[in-house]
Amino acid sequence: MEVSNLSGATPGLAFPPGPESCSDSPSSGRSMGSTPGGLILPGREPPFSAFTVLVVTLLVLLIAATFLWNLLVLVTILRVRAFHRVPHNLVASTAVSDVLVAALVMPLSLVSELSAGRRWQLGRSLCHVWISFDVLCCTASIWNVAAIALDRYWTITRHLQYTLRTRSRASALMIAITWALSALIALAPLLFGWGEAYDARLQRCQVSQEPSYAVFSTCGAFYLPLAVVLFVYWKIYKAAKFRFGRRRRAVVPLPATTQAKEAPPESEMVFTARRQATVTFQTSGDSWREQKEKRAAMMVGILIGVFVLCWIPFFLTELISPLCACSLPPIWKSIFLWLGYSNSFFNPLIYTAFNKNYNNAFKSLFTKQR
Repeated sequence: MEVSNLSGATPGLAFPPGPESCSDSPSSGRSMGSTPGGLILPGREPPFSAFTVLVVTLLVLLIAATFLWNLLVLVTILRVRAFHRVPHNLVASTAVSDVLVAALVMPLSLVSELSAGRRWQLGRSLCHVWISFDVLCCTASIWNVAAIALDRYWTITRHLQYTLRTRSRASALMIAITWALSALIALAPLLFGWGEAYDARLQRCQVSQEPSYAVFSTCGAFYLPLAVVLFVYWKIYKAAKFRFGRRRRAVVPLPATTQAKEAPPESEMVFTARRQATVTFQTSGDSWREQKEKRAAMMVGILIGVFVLCWIPFFLTELISPLCACSLPPIWKSIFLWLGYSNSFFNPLIYTAFNKNYNNAFKSLFTKQR
């Protein structure tokens, strides 16, 4: 999402303002737009610094990697028939939102970063389109993370009631709600006149700064899904801890003289006993389910942790700034903005790293092309 009040010069990311603005700050003019003798040449754009080139290169690589990695996930889901079901439709919805962030939002944000004084020079109509897609895609990406967490929670805690048919209906409903809510938050300023994104006088393009819309958009796009994912992971942790603890306590003491060991390959049932020992019963089905639940809980935990670290600085700033009429330095707002965008890069890495089926599908996809 585009941050507010970013029209000022961003050190290291954007060109400084024109000579008339630099006259107020001699030190900045000397470092970026002056001659060796300290004179500022009128009408001459200051060159890129080495740091600016490095940052721009990293941002371009981030955009390309985010787009290609999410596109690879989408192509894999479309080509592999086994992925045409839950939970891969939730993963596909997340990948769609992240692909759109990389294709439509991040490039224009980079163009804005590189413009002099972060002025928007692409017109009012494109500004509205960009802001709308920015809010739509970022909100959908965040809510898709919440939907994946909910699906994992119901799979772990209600695996008997949460059948494949119920799971398919629930996932379809969550995807529909995700995109409908995201569209409502993104289009509310245009539909209801809730502030203006484009300022022609200042050439500024930003999300509406109406305090009421700031509360509505930040709560709907971040704080509400944040509450959902934190509650879900707490429940997953409690359920997993209770289930694994109950299995460890499922032991039966035997007399000291009894010793037996039997391990038929079909049932994979093992029970042993020695002096002052115990017997445990374990089947292959329980072991497989336990490992699956552990992987799911770990994946959801990492997904939520990265999601919180990437987005919470930006949304704290977005909520506080319009309410207190205060503002952070533009460089920090740019850092928080791109940190949030980077969540679209980490999402596919996380949920494919914990699923061996994706790794096998990626290998088969590339080997078939040879």
